[in-house]
Amino acid sequence: MTMIDNTVEDAGADPAVPAYRLAGVTKTYRQKGRVVRALRGVDVEIATGDFVTIQGPTGGGKSTLLQLLGALDTPTSGNVRIGRTDLASASVKDLERVRARDVGFVFQAFNLIPTLTAAENVAMGLEPARLSGAERRERVAEALAHVDLSDRGDHRPGELSGGQQQRVAIARAIAKRPRVLLADEPTGNLDESMRDEILSVLERLNAEGLTLVVVTHDSAVARRARRRLRLDRGTITDVTR
Repeated sequence: MTMIDNTVEDAGADPAVPAYRLAGVTKTYRQKGRVVRALRGVDVEIATGDFVTIQGPTGGGKSTLLQLLGALDTPTSGNVRIGRTDLASASVKDLERVRARDVGFVFQAFNLIPTLTAAENVAMGLEPARLSGAERRERVAEALAHVDLSDRGDHRPGELSGGQQQRVAIARAIAKRPRVLLADEPTGNLDESMRDEILSVLERLNAEGLTLVVVTHDSAVARRARRRLRLDRGTITDVTR
């Protein structure tokens, strides 16, 4: 069973088309009366199906970069392409489509709704897709099975361990069958055994063809990736060894 959708209109999972291509990307904004240059001419390409981690000091630009990759923001200058779509010049409608179909998000804090069951939380991630009830139920069941939680669909977050909650969050992200999964410190709230559990889930998804981009402070997580990037003072370098 695979969660990778090969029917995305603007390149699908075609390995010949990079998942991302950034050229000359800058991001500048004002904060408390001063100009902040969060990104300074970032040039990077991420291959389809790659597993990339991004490390760097707090304030180095990691969160800003992740927002651009997730179509949550646009650059001050330069180009950010996901497949063949340039997010820098895309319309609001196109950006909404990218967020709804192409990109899945996983966060450190899980961001589950405590009053909803695991299945209902996963279904919430499908709201923008406007699927039929039957298709939504099928996707939810498929996603929960993919993270080995088929028997926990009726459990609320408070009845699950931290690792199980993060697996629900991953299920919510992959239920839309995205081409890219962006994860911001996905193991930051977990102990070592649960960290390895989540990494195993992510590695299995990557083996099926899902492109992974993971921001992490944990070098043990970074070492599991095929490619390691470092972002410091708005400048990116490849530190893969």
